[in-house]
Amino acid sequence: MRADPAGARFEPASDGIARLQGEVTLRSVGPLLAAGRDAILAGRAEAVDLAGVTGADSAGLALLIEWLSLARQAGRPLVYRNVPAQIEQLARLSDVQGLVLPAAPTG
Repeated sequence: MRADPAGARFEPASDGIARLQGEVTLRSVGPLLAAGRDAILAGRAEAVDLAGVTGADSAGLALLIEWLSLARQAGRPLVYRNVPAQIEQLARLSDVQGLVLPAAPTG
């Protein structure tokens, strides 16, 4: 598990479903970027559950897009589950909803 000073955490899992929790903002994305990259490349983050995200800004949305880019470059699968409404709204306003919102079914 990796945490940042703002309280955000990224928890990869052996089952390939990682969890992102806390405030995903400009203040927290630096450490989260590295943690996600490492887990994606190691095959420990084929899905990222966002149910624990309590807030996000455009930097958080950029983080999700960057993780998708890293996964595609590495030939790894990556989907987002339980995308919070705040991230959905940012994605629509930024016209990138097609990158982030085709999430896997919840559950």
